[in-house]
Amino acid sequence: MGRTNPTYRDVIRSLEDRWQQYRRALRRDDKHHFDRLFEHGRTHADAAGYLNHQEPELTLLVSVALEQEKELQDLHERIEALERDLNDDHPEATSIATNEGRS
Repeated sequence: MGRTNPTYRDVIRSLEDRWQQYRRALRRDDKHHFDRLFEHGRTHADAAGYLNHQEPELTLLVSVALEQEKELQDLHERIEALERDLNDDHPEATSIATNEGRS
C-alpha cells in the first residue's frame, strides 16, 4: 500500500512546476534568485513535512523567510566584525566618527 498523501518534497516540486511560466517570464538575472527560493523551501522540507500544513505555500514562505533571516543575521555579524577590525586598525576613526555624530 502506498502513501495517500504526497510528501512535502512532492508538493514543493508541484508548486515549482506551477510557477514555471512565471519563471520563464523573469529576466535572466532573476531566475537564479527565484530558484533559490525553492531551494530554501527544500532546506526545511523535513520540518514542513512534519507540520503537514493544509496550505503548503505558507510553509514554503516561512521556510524562505527563515533562510533569509539566517542570511541577514550572518551579514549583520560579518559587518560588525569588519567594523571591529576597522576600528582596531584605526582607533582614531572611531573617535572622529563619534565626535562628528555629536555635531
